[in-house]
Amino acid sequence: MELPSLSAIGAQAVSGLTTAMLLFLVASGLSLIFGVLRLLNFAHGSFYMLGAYFAWQFNTWLQGSFWLSVLFAAIATGVLGALLERVLFRKFYDRPELMQLLFTYSIVLIVSDVVKYIWGTQQLGIRRPEMLSHSFKFGEIVLPSYNLVIIVISLAIAVGIWLLLQGTRLGKMVRAAAFDREMLSMLGVDVRMLYLLVFSAGCFLAGLAGALVAPMSAVVPGMDADIIISLFIIVVIGGLGSFWGTFLGSIIYGMVFSFGILFIPQFSLFAVALIMVVILIVKPEGLLGRENTR
Repeated sequence: MELPSLSAIGAQAVSGLTTAMLLFLVASGLSLIFGVLRLLNFAHGSFYMLGAYFAWQFNTWLQGSFWLSVLFAAIATGVLGALLERVLFRKFYDRPELMQLLFTYSIVLIVSDVVKYIWGTQQLGIRRPEMLSHSFKFGEIVLPSYNLVIIVISLAIAVGIWLLLQGTRLGKMVRAAAFDREMLSMLGVDVRMLYLLVFSAGCFLAGLAGALVAPMSAVVPGMDADIIISLFIIVVIGGLGSFWGTFLGSIIYGMVFSFGILFIPQFSLFAVALIMVVILIVKPEGLLGRENTR
């Protein structure tokens, strides 16, 4: 087998890191919701898909103002998540996992039909900003500027979330709720409002990732199903409920999948799934997860 060139390796590394960072934005919301609310949210991918459709819609209304469209799409997804949390999701926090999965899967089906009714089944797309349509060259390695922006934005958000969780009163309440919400409630904290904020933040992150991916791939029904499997692989590898475990799982998934396509395309997804199976056998709670998370 002929060895790939340096430019091909560099391109796959950038592609894998971009994929990892986009998946991290979505998976961090999923992991945060489970870690605090103890909700297995199979519908989290639906908020990612809605973020992409909202971005396309706002981009149409704003006549190509890309970054405003991305911001408004993420906010709209977070607001919709807050409404659904208040009306529907909060009724299932203390239910068995099987019931949670059945309920959230029902939400997936409903959202999918609503998307088809509003936007149809045709492929939609957004043109990336003109200033980010070019690439940089470092020797033989070509670095698309839009991919670099996504990587920088995602890393900044990761650091920002960590600082929020570690260094603010709100972050301390979120971490406390993950361990003992009853005690937190006895101390006078409005746990229901805290849950609303956490769920909305998770949906905001999913919507942001969907909006950012819109210029890179077609916006179509079924985006939610395509990503949800990847999300659960990531949180299983890193540890469901672990923030940095989710980050590590995203990096592993993105790089293994990307370089798998380069070296053995037929087994790229198999390689990621194999890693997940090995971790489930050796360390069922994930690389950085906690034992007995429920």
